[in-house]
Amino acid sequence: MSRSIQYTSSPLLASRTPVWRGKLVVGAIALAFCGLAARAAYIQVVANDFFQRQGEVRFARTLDLPANRGRILDRNGLILASSVPAPSIWAIPEDVEIDKDQLQRLARLLEMPVAELAKKFADEDKTFVWVKRQVDEAVASQIKALNVKGIYERKEYKREYPEGESAVHVVGFTNVEDKGQEGVELTFNKELSGRSGSRRVIKDRMGRVVEDVGDQIPPADGKDLQLSIDSKVQFFAYQQLRSAVLEHKAKAGSAVVLDVVTGEVLALANYPSYSPDKRRNLSGEQLRNRALTDTFEPGSVMKPFTIGLGLETGRVTPQTIIDTTPGRITITGSTISDSHPNGILTVEGVIQKSSNVGTTKIAMQMQAHEMWDLFSLAGFGQRPQISFPGAVSGRLRPYKTWRPIEQATMSYGYGLSASLFQMARSYTVFARDGDIIPVTLLKNPQPVDGVKVFSPRTATQVRKMLQMAAGPGGTGQKAQTMGYSVGGKSGTAYKQIGKGYGSDKNRKYRGWFVGMAPIESPRIVVAVMIDEPSAGQYYGGAVAAPVFSEVVQQTLRMLGVQPDMAVRPQIVAQAVEESF
Repeated sequence: MSRSIQYTSSPLLASRTPVWRGKLVVGAIALAFCGLAARAAYIQVVANDFFQRQGEVRFARTLDLPANRGRILDRNGLILASSVPAPSIWAIPEDVEIDKDQLQRLARLLEMPVAELAKKFADEDKTFVWVKRQVDEAVASQIKALNVKGIYERKEYKREYPEGESAVHVVGFTNVEDKGQEGVELTFNKELSGRSGSRRVIKDRMGRVVEDVGDQIPPADGKDLQLSIDSKVQFFAYQQLRSAVLEHKAKAGSAVVLDVVTGEVLALANYPSYSPDKRRNLSGEQLRNRALTDTFEPGSVMKPFTIGLGLETGRVTPQTIIDTTPGRITITGSTISDSHPNGILTVEGVIQKSSNVGTTKIAMQMQAHEMWDLFSLAGFGQRPQISFPGAVSGRLRPYKTWRPIEQATMSYGYGLSASLFQMARSYTVFARDGDIIPVTLLKNPQPVDGVKVFSPRTATQVRKMLQMAAGPGGTGQKAQTMGYSVGGKSGTAYKQIGKGYGSDKNRKYRGWFVGMAPIESPRIVVAVMIDEPSAGQYYGGAVAAPVFSEVVQQTLRMLGVQPDMAVRPQIVAQAVEESF
């Protein structure tokens, strides 16, 4: 049974509400609305910078427009390094939907462990992760065919090196960010890189560009760089060097080829080497540009400088008689010996037979400062002025500290150190009219002026001696080549083991040969070093001179130099032993 309620009978409900209360409530609501409207207007119109920034942080991006890295070319315009398109794979972890089979197939395509790949997708707090940078186009196509949600592709550029391991110590390589890490790529990184541009855009959560906002700054591509290197000469020198190192079971080897007219480096090769595209697990043995970074006691290849100083100062002539009997000499209690007695020799014969005793007797007629001045002028003890990382100065101690025995040993290449590159440059003194020239890795076909070290007469006299040293009866007979006359000096130096040179049982050697061709009007200087040959032969005339011979012949042919000999000279199978 329901009962009706008379609201008017309730004292509370029947009481009259004051008008001001209702107006107050309505006014308060209106005031709040006006405040909200004013705040909204303020945020959206007057002071919207903060919220614009917050929106931009979430959706606006400044995209780098990478500059195309400049090419590296050889002297003939052949490509040594260039950039090619290479897709990179990225993902949004929280969006990735991949089953076990797809994960395994993706890991195989990317050559990555499955666990490593799964870890990249496991962090769902990230909105972006690189899966793998710069993959092959074929691999990218297969990944796309997997149709995995949350995995995307972005176009980048990677560096390619057509000459591979033969030129990598010169050219170097870049990292995944396209920045130079070694060699020419590092030295000239700024010029090759150019200047990146930019583009301001709005992206959606999938990383897709939906709108451009602002001006676009176009990139400025890097400049092409043309080197002095001849890729054919470089490849041939590397191949011959590699064969010699393997044949003689050596630790390493280097070769340098210089144009003595322009100072251009035509080849600079080292072995062991590495592929610039496969750089995992590389050792310092492979990475080091030995021709520039490693210094050694050069041994007998220094003797022409000592003899040249004797000729230049008038102390001796090419026909001056030097008595080397009995094949040894004692200086302040220390004995210097030849590998075998040579008896009576002319100064020419001292170079031809590589006599330590004969060289010492000539050197001891000089003042220490004269030898030091000569060696310094020839570039020893100074860093080569070449645009390349890692070039070293070697060691040439101040002459005031030399003892008599040290002056004697320096005359035939012990007690100072030099790189193969320094030795190659120093021999331009003999290849030209007595002046040493600056060298360059950049193409510069114009003749260059040098610094006078010897008179033209002295340079010609020493050049004749070097021809004798590479001819019958000399220590470098295996340097002879078909069609071209050559001259040069072999050297065999003990390697230091701790503070000494070791005993006869564990002694190690370096074999050198430095020379030039054609001998009457030299066009090139070639220097070769074989480090720690261990297959029985270790003399420079046996292990380094044959590489010199092959490189000279091929290089002069490639340069179009006419042969100056009608017949091939006799190649003597057994090199004459040289003194240490």
